Amino acid sequence: MHDAPLSVIIFQFNISNYATMMKLTILSATVAATAAFAPTNTLPVTKSALFSTPTEEEVASAEFASSEIPADIPQPVAVKPINGWVPDESLPCYGLPGAIAPTGYFDPLGFAQTGITLNEIKRNREAEVMHGRVAMIACLGYFAGEQLPSPFGITGPANDQLQQMPAIPFVMLSSTIAAVEIRRASIGWQEPDFGNWSKTLWKLRDNYYPGDVGFDPLGLKPTNAKDFANMQTKELQNGRLAMIGWAGMCSQELVNHRTIMETIEFYQKVFGGVNPYDGCADGVIC
Repeated sequence: MHDAPLSVIIFQFNISNYATMMKLTILSATVAATAAFAPTNTLPVTKSALFSTPTEEEVASAEFASSEIPADIPQPVAVKPINGWVPDESLPCYGLPGAIAPTGYFDPLGFAQTGITLNEIKRNREAEVMHGRVAMIACLGYFAGEQLPSPFGITGPANDQLQQMPAIPFVMLSSTIAAVEIRRASIGWQEPDFGNWSKTLWKLRDNYYPGDVGFDPLGLKPTNAKDFANMQTKELQNGRLAMIGWAGMCSQELVNHRTIMETIEFYQKVFGGVNPYDGCADGVIC
């Protein structure tokens, strides 16, 4: 066998190298394409507020991923949804429901302006919800208390009825209100730290949704995040209207010392062309 020329040897060497490189390139591409479909060990991302309860697979994946992160690297703190709500600092009022047309997000006094902490937002919403509920009961109480007979002989405008209550029913009423308020505080508010009182003063629990004290005897609380937000908005709007309505009724009775129905009858006579004071004795409000 004759020795091959040098050019032929070089050509054969290049061909061999080229084939080897092509095999390596195809193998690398195959591995990369396969890896694209392989599962990755990353933290689960919450797609929506509706996913308030993570699955077992998501919890296991999160624990496995967290174990691989070095201890010296700060890990992000996941915020667990509360009734489908996840606080978002970029949204007005941290994303709490309650804004509707035509005003939309309405905050002329800046109670939820930028820079207000999440705890202050939750505390203000707690106050709004609870005052709205009390106002709705008060509006009903004004009409019922003034029109229905009382077992204690209480009569007249609702503004003047509390001081007419006998001592024992008054103490029972006050004790009931105090018990309800203490119960609400134990559910939503952090226990006081007497060693560092400013740390927990006015501090709500992180997992507490403003106004959700767990009292739902009729089972009206929705389990769906969107439905819950809609119902919360309805309650807020009715409570806001009730606060305005109660303030109007209270002011009206302070001015004319008449019950709500007597005031309505009074103005019916005025607009009907009848003298509302006809037949009234001097110095008597009628």
